[in-house]
Amino acid sequence: MKIFTDTRFFCLSLILLFSGNSINAFSYDYSATTKCLVEPHRAQYGGGIIVNPDFNYSLEGWTAYRQGEVEEHVSKAGNRFVVVHNTTHPLHSLSQKVQLEKGKLYTFSAWVKISEGRETVSVVFRTSDGELVHGGKVIAEHGCWSLLKGGIVANFSSPVEIGFQSQNTKVEIGIDSVSLQPFTKKQWRSHQEESIDKVRKSKMRFQITNANKTAMQGAIVSIKQMKSDFPFGCCMNYNILKYTDYQNWFASRFKFTTFTNEMKWYSTEKIQGQENYTLSDAMLKFAKQHGISVRGHNIFWDDPKFQPDWVKPLSPEDLQKAAAKRINSVVSRYRGQLIAWDVVNENLHFNFYEDKLGENASAEFFSTAQKLDPNTIMFMNEYNTIENSSDERASAVNYRKKIQEILQYPGNDGIIAGIGLQGHFGSGQPNLAYMRSSLDILGSTGLPIWLTEVNAEKDPNQAENLEEILREGYSHPAVEGIIMFAGPEIGGFKDMPLADTNWKNTPAGDVVDKLLGEWESGTLEVTADDRGFVNALLFHGDYNVTVQHPEANSSTSLSFRVTKDIPQPTINVQIHA
Repeated sequence: MKIFTDTRFFCLSLILLFSGNSINAFSYDYSATTKCLVEPHRAQYGGGIIVNPDFNYSLEGWTAYRQGEVEEHVSKAGNRFVVVHNTTHPLHSLSQKVQLEKGKLYTFSAWVKISEGRETVSVVFRTSDGELVHGGKVIAEHGCWSLLKGGIVANFSSPVEIGFQSQNTKVEIGIDSVSLQPFTKKQWRSHQEESIDKVRKSKMRFQITNANKTAMQGAIVSIKQMKSDFPFGCCMNYNILKYTDYQNWFASRFKFTTFTNEMKWYSTEKIQGQENYTLSDAMLKFAKQHGISVRGHNIFWDDPKFQPDWVKPLSPEDLQKAAAKRINSVVSRYRGQLIAWDVVNENLHFNFYEDKLGENASAEFFSTAQKLDPNTIMFMNEYNTIENSSDERASAVNYRKKIQEILQYPGNDGIIAGIGLQGHFGSGQPNLAYMRSSLDILGSTGLPIWLTEVNAEKDPNQAENLEEILREGYSHPAVEGIIMFAGPEIGGFKDMPLADTNWKNTPAGDVVDKLLGEWESGTLEVTADDRGFVNALLFHGDYNVTVQHPEANSSTSLSFRVTKDIPQPTINVQIHA
């Protein structure tokens, strides 16, 4: 294997250098998820538990699966790799058996290329009972190497076979630099916490002096966070207009929301020509009164089942007119009042508008919406991209391809766009390794990512699963906001209620309240050192600081902001006796 001096590949995900169970360093870099290289990089983590990950020792540790034929190749640069060809089934490829340990998370990566065209190549884990678990995908190309990223969570202790898959059995697949690295939950949580310290906080320094600029040793510095910069919110529905307790419960916790159904087309125009925005208007008024920012959800939903009944039978010409009226109506009505629009919902899974209006329907909706509301972020919104590795339609590589096609459509280059990932997780331990790899891939676009509808299916460990999902999203630097699809039981939230009918927290509600408290600095009191300095690591947001000294008869207060983008100088605070 050729050794490269460019080590950016080792920062693709959260890179760990271990000393026992501790983590000494990590970084994020998404650059390799978009590159197609003449030569692949070395295997991440030295290959982890993979035997002979770089094929330096011929095919030691590897076998051809079923009818797959495997050949060893050497590049002009002296790099050794293998090529799988003459397959008769998508799964007939290269294979290696590894042992998984229950409860551990495994990050996967490999470099692949194909003999012609562009094809999706997947990694698949075959369990001892024949179950196929998909672990990640990449759109590989002819003539260069692309990075396949993914992962698996072990809900069992058992051997599995790692294989590669392409639905086009005529192409040859080149494979190199394969890695499977295990992590305990403790290790995973540790580097989540380190990432939070790095991407959600900044170091601040205060120097306390008197009017003569003499250091005020022993000054008491009280730092209070007034507002967090990270949007962590919850959806709401029309029931909030009926119950004061629901209003108080919500407003005391959340400053960001999405309406579950009240802005959707089937809610605002049940009968053609009879628009009714009564509920969404009232909910928006409530939100404004309590300083709650609202995401617009949604302008169009591509699922045929969720169109207004009168829309479904329309001819293409009539649908074009109705869609133009719809987008102009809802976007113009709420122009400048929302922080985001879900322009098209679930257009990777469904294509109601594309089938009737043409393949560029989504791109044209984005164009129109941006012109009507030019300062608001325009999102695609999709499910299963981070939560279900077996759903190829919504994979991160397909999502990235679709959003790039929308933004490359003529006239769309200036659109302010965002990536909306719903996050409806099933039961069982969430596959955080796959979730992270998907966020890495989409983070390579440079677009803001929001988790827009997070919940976890009913499960004995539902609250624990929810916490793991939320922590993973919050710790990833590409994620700029999280909205949960949950709420109090009185609001109709049965699958993952946060409070029961007596307004007592459920276990999931306890998790949410714990994280709301954990992800803010609260109020800190620190004593200045002998040079009058105070150092603090603070979450990004707005703060008030009050300084007093035992020998002074007055105190001094000021406001300041902590942000990730602006370097924070030392703040000088003077106390006047």
